[in-house]
Amino acid sequence: MGIISRLTVRQQQNRVREEAILDATRAMLARKGYDLMTVDEVAAEAGIAKASLYKHFGSKESLAAAVMIRLLDQALAFIDGLPPEMPPADKMQGLLRWALDLRLEGGLPLLPSTSSTLQFNMLSNREYVKRILDMNARMTTLVAAAQAQGVIDPELPADVVVFALYARTCDPAVEYLRMTGHYTNQQVIDYLVRVAFAGLRGGR
Repeated sequence: MGIISRLTVRQQQNRVREEAILDATRAMLARKGYDLMTVDEVAAEAGIAKASLYKHFGSKESLAAAVMIRLLDQALAFIDGLPPEMPPADKMQGLLRWALDLRLEGGLPLLPSTSSTLQFNMLSNREYVKRILDMNARMTTLVAAAQAQGVIDPELPADVVVFALYARTCDPAVEYLRMTGHYTNQQVIDYLVRVAFAGLRGGR
């Protein structure tokens, strides 16, 4: 018997409502960004009263943290779902493709690094920090394995490679290339992944 089926009707209703709130928050963050997003807009997007939203999440910061925790859980599940025999570099490319596709579909929130309040809130959230550490550990392991295979420059520190790949997921080139109308979403993803892993020199 699954977890959902063991929940009471009220608990299931609360879970569904929380998922709707998080979906709305993620959409607003992707569309407007953290600074411009308001709790009123999230409530309206979710189709609930603002007072009802606050029963689940006490602040704008807690909303952002919850969205990022869920997103990191999805990213970790994506990595775990890849075939064990898949080469490590291919796993990293697959994760980058997944993130870029999510972004192009309007589902990847871009949170500002300049908001000290948000930074403090996120880094004070134990669940968020745990997910970040888990993700960094997975990625560092993949980088080390790819370097051992000679696919990634072994002279590059692993954390430099990891954070360079994270940066690609919030690259403004994604929007610029799409706005030109010259490329499909898939082409945008293909080109950005190719640049990230093959560089700008000829060959692949």
